[in-house]
Amino acid sequence: MNQENLSVWHNANIIDATGRAPYLGHVVMRNEVLLHVGPGAPEGVAASTANQRDLQGRYLLPGMMDCHVHLTMDAQPKLNPPDSEQARMLALLRASRNALRTLHAGVTTVRDCGTPGHIDFALRRAAQEGWCMTPRLMLSGQALCMTGGHGWQFLGVEVDGVDGARRAARAQLKAGADNVKLIATGGILTPGAAIGNTQLTEAEMRAAVEEAHNAGKIAAAHAHGGEGVKNAIRAGVDSVEHGYFIDEHGIDLMLEHGTWLVPTSAAVRNVVLQGTAAGIPDEVVDKARSAIDAHVSGFKAARKAGVRMVVGTDAGVPFTQHGSNLDELVYLVEMGMTPMEAIQTATRDSARLLKLDARLGTLEAGKLADFIVVDGDPMASITVLREPERIRQVVLNGQVVVDRDLSQYVLGAAFSGIQHGKGGL
Repeated sequence: MNQENLSVWHNANIIDATGRAPYLGHVVMRNEVLLHVGPGAPEGVAASTANQRDLQGRYLLPGMMDCHVHLTMDAQPKLNPPDSEQARMLALLRASRNALRTLHAGVTTVRDCGTPGHIDFALRRAAQEGWCMTPRLMLSGQALCMTGGHGWQFLGVEVDGVDGARRAARAQLKAGADNVKLIATGGILTPGAAIGNTQLTEAEMRAAVEEAHNAGKIAAAHAHGGEGVKNAIRAGVDSVEHGYFIDEHGIDLMLEHGTWLVPTSAAVRNVVLQGTAAGIPDEVVDKARSAIDAHVSGFKAARKAGVRMVVGTDAGVPFTQHGSNLDELVYLVEMGMTPMEAIQTATRDSARLLKLDARLGTLEAGKLADFIVVDGDPMASITVLREPERIRQVVLNGQVVVDRDLSQYVLGAAFSGIQHGKGGL
C-alpha cells in the first residue's frame, strides 16, 4: 500500500452504522477518504507510518447528523429576532459560536431549517474562507410561510398563492439553499398561532417542492396538526418536521410516499420541563404541554408502522442548546429504539434524507472520513453520547477538528476547504 498521506486509527471498537455488530478494528484514510475499515490490525501498512493512533478500545462511530437546527437562535426563553443591521451582524457571530459547539458535541453535519436574512449563507461562506469552523452545513435560507403564519417574525418569508410560493422557493435556491423549508401549520413559538391550524395550502407547498426537486434539492415541512401533516405529505415534501399530532391516516400516507419524520423530541420536552418559571411565555408552554403526550404516542405508532425517521433537535429554540444535540438519541431510546437504531437514525438514515449517503453516514471504504471517538460504550448506555467530555476526537473530511486528548480546538485558515471545498460535498 502506498504509505503517502496515510492516517491509521486502530484498536478501536467500531460501530460502522451499517447494521454490523461492533467489532475491534481499525480505519485507514488518505487525506479525506476512508481507504479501509475492518477488524483487527490493518494489513499492508508499515509500522513506521507517521500518523497512527492507538485508540485503546475507545468507540469509533460515524459523525453524527442533526437534520433540524436553527444556528442563529440561542435557546433563550423568549425569541429575539435580529431586526436591525447590527443585530444581524451579532446573529452571524452567534451562529458561528453555536456551530462550533455543535461540532464539539460530535455532530459533523447539520441542516439549518430556517434563518432570517440569509445569515446561514454568510456563515457557510465564512467557513469556506477559513474564518470559522463549523459542521458541514445544509441550509434552507428563509422558511416559506403564509402572511402572518408561524415563523414570520423570526425565520420566514411571507408568501401567498401558488405563484408566490414558487417565486420564494426559487429565491432561496438562487441564494444557495440545499433545502426548501415550508410552514404547513401553526407552531409553538409564534404568538397567536394555534399549533394545529393548517397554514400553507397543499397547492402552495407542491409548487415550492417542485422547484426544490427540479433543482436536485430537498424540501421539508414544519407540521404539527394532523391535516397539515397530510397536506405536506401529499405536496411531496421529503420530510415532515415535528409531526406531534400525526394520526393513523398521516402515518399511512408517510409510508405510501416514503416521507421521513423528524421528531424533534428535545424541543417540546425542554419547553415543558423548564416552563414559565424559566421565563418562557405562558402561551408557548401551554401549547407544548398540549403536544407532548401526542408526540410520544404518535412517534411510537409511526415507528411501529415502519415510518422512516432521522434525528433533528430544533436546537436554538427555548432551552434546546446547541452542543446538547445528542440528547435526542437518549429520547429516541426512551421511546423504544435500541441504541443501534438510534445511532443509525443519526448517521445512515439522516445521510439518506439529506442525499449525502453516497459519501457519508456509514464507515465504509470510499466514503469521507467523518467520524467521532467516544469514551464509553453507547450500545450499553446511549447516554455516553450526550456527555461532551466523552467525545474525545471529531474528524471532519479527514481532518481532526476536535482533539480533547491534546486539548486542541483548532480554528482558522487551516480548515478552509472543509466546507464544500476540497473533500466537501
